[in-house]
Amino acid sequence: MNMMTPSVIAPPQPRTLEEVGLTHVTMRDILLKTMFRTNQEKLSQLAKIICLPVTLIQELVDEARGLQLIEVMGTMHANASGELGYRLSDAGKARALDALSQSEYYGAMPVPLIVYREQIKRQSIRNIQLTRQQLLGAMGHLILPPTLIDQLGPAVSSGRSILMYGPPGNGKSSISNGIRDALGDTIYIPRAIEYSGQVITVFDPIVHTAVPVPDEDPTSLRKTGTRFDTRYVYCERPTVITGGELSLDMLDLKYNATARTYTAPLQLKSSGGVFIVDDLGRQAEPPQKLVNRWIVPLEESRDILSLQSGEKFEVPFDTLVIFSTNFHPNEIFDKAALRRIFFKIKIDGPDQKDFLKIFSMVAKKKGMPLNEKALIHLLKVKYPTIDNIYANYQPVFLIDQMMSICDFEGIPYQMTPELVDRAWANMFVREEHIEH
Repeated sequence: MNMMTPSVIAPPQPRTLEEVGLTHVTMRDILLKTMFRTNQEKLSQLAKIICLPVTLIQELVDEARGLQLIEVMGTMHANASGELGYRLSDAGKARALDALSQSEYYGAMPVPLIVYREQIKRQSIRNIQLTRQQLLGAMGHLILPPTLIDQLGPAVSSGRSILMYGPPGNGKSSISNGIRDALGDTIYIPRAIEYSGQVITVFDPIVHTAVPVPDEDPTSLRKTGTRFDTRYVYCERPTVITGGELSLDMLDLKYNATARTYTAPLQLKSSGGVFIVDDLGRQAEPPQKLVNRWIVPLEESRDILSLQSGEKFEVPFDTLVIFSTNFHPNEIFDKAALRRIFFKIKIDGPDQKDFLKIFSMVAKKKGMPLNEKALIHLLKVKYPTIDNIYANYQPVFLIDQMMSICDFEGIPYQMTPELVDRAWANMFVREEHIEH
């Protein structure tokens, strides 16, 4: 990962309960549920789980004590640091159970959607200015036509949608991953957000990669400002990659009827990052239908989600969407849909010169000696049978096949016309009728 100096403004740590942005009842219920589910008694531990400063946890505990929901366990139960212990009273347990029956969510205080919107602006994917060097650095392992970087650079820096199309096996997926790696900086992902009293979990360890937060230097006269609202997790810009399994319902809120909480859809989890739709046209849903779902988000940078009640609400749409397909765009989209995809980039196969460059690079990397006679046989005898159409995947495929044959035959790695023929036979399936 090409890590740059973090430039994103961190979400400020709340200094008062009002700055948390939730109702006192919501905060109190989450405190009671957390104490009930975790059996934690110390404020310092509760502060870590609930992700608020100890001073604010103390305020919530004092409020709950005033309502006789929490009681002090006494100085006998204080730990070595003299920290008092607290426990739920019978009334507190009853309230916790009642709150759990409405929603099983406990732990980190959610971030109100209105507050999260402000953080999205501070760390927007559209704030990124990618240089040619960063893009080349992330794709240095790929042999690409020079004009391709000219097209990709402005497309990525705009934060707008990109459609990559062209014949299969030419690195569309590798280029998508290279774009992701080029971004290279870090943002803040909320553990959960809150809208209209409903909790939506966002942080997902499968999608989000947490990075260590730099420690403050205690000897420094100037604070570095690494303290932030710990309701967020400091992460690499996220990447969601979907393929043929993508369906429209994956773009909706997921409601867990048992826990009575929601999980954010894929595009919300990818906020501030990249959403790659690979192999467009292989999904059960027609490509036109999938893109129609994205029209408002792509044009207006906002998405509409629905609660179980049917209530619709707006969330930010701050994602670089990369569509990748082996079909010609005119085959799968109408003109209106194509107009809404901002950049359309054709990824073609290499010419013979670039093919040979890739072939020799792969051979060197894998320890396969090149052989002039075998290469002439490949270019003059085999490729004319497929109209000299080269693809980026073919060098790796052919060299891996020859290496497997050499391993099986117990001979040193080598390249001969005969081995080329045997490897070629596995790259294509001969057209024939098979009786059933």
